[in-house]
Amino acid sequence: MDNSLLSRPKSETVTDVAFAINCTTLDPAVEGFVQASLSANTQRAYLSDLAQFEGCGGTVPASPEMVASYIASQASALSVATLQRRLASISKAHTARRLPNPVSAELVRATMRGIRRTNSKAVKEAQPLLRDDLLAVLDRIGDTIRDARDRALLLIGFAGGFRRSELVGLDTTDIASVRQGIVITLRRSKTDQLGVGRQLGIPFGRARHCPVRALEEWLASSKIETGPIFRPVSQSGIVAAGRLSGEAVALIVKERVAVVGIDPVRFSGHSLRAGFATSAVMAGVSTGKIRAQTGHASDAMLSRYVRDGELFIGNAIGALL
Repeated sequence: MDNSLLSRPKSETVTDVAFAINCTTLDPAVEGFVQASLSANTQRAYLSDLAQFEGCGGTVPASPEMVASYIASQASALSVATLQRRLASISKAHTARRLPNPVSAELVRATMRGIRRTNSKAVKEAQPLLRDDLLAVLDRIGDTIRDARDRALLLIGFAGGFRRSELVGLDTTDIASVRQGIVITLRRSKTDQLGVGRQLGIPFGRARHCPVRALEEWLASSKIETGPIFRPVSQSGIVAAGRLSGEAVALIVKERVAVVGIDPVRFSGHSLRAGFATSAVMAGVSTGKIRAQTGHASDAMLSRYVRDGELFIGNAIGALL
């Protein structure tokens, strides 16, 4: 992609003016850090949004009436979340050029509120893979090299409360063996775009399936010594050199739960993370300890797992029937 997006001169087209901070008088070192302030994925997303806005007749500068008409025309085709991201991109394009921001106008805000009320839908959340269901899945996994990978992936994903991107992003250098189990270093995550990193511990398991032992068995059987930990495995058992994709994690979860008779439709790669958090709440683990594992910034971010995990804890009907 074009890495000069943040320093392009002013232009008449949306795609050319995207984030065009006037850097002509900036020190080259400053300009370089400005470029690094947005990740490549974020820049691509913003440019895609602005190109779509342009394709619908949008311009920068845009008036509040133009932006309100744009989101109204797209309301039936796009989700509320996508429209909100489009507004963020339009807003960024204006503030970066020190132009009046039409997105902050009450007309646009009111239009967006109306769209939310009209198009509101129940959020489709991933079904959590709870502890007992996970153990049932693991009991049915065989002894092939692919089985070893899936066992380790499911257990480490659950025990770490990992997002799928965090799970497939693990390298051998991120794992350190200690007396109590292993310490995993997350170099970067969805909520850590600056790459500060954090460490979390996974102890040896006390149940019949241990995440630490499962990981050791996978690495030994696959002969992986450096590079990505979780990799594709062919039908003939050949381990690839590349990294497993996030989409593959979802497919593995779906495939494995289906084997034990669980409907896989609502399961995804996020089911491991959701399953850990919900199971921990059900077991009486404090939210502080759960957040230390998952990396959630606050209890508010854990609220849906707490809600689901406490549905039957002290349930009023339990005292009546």
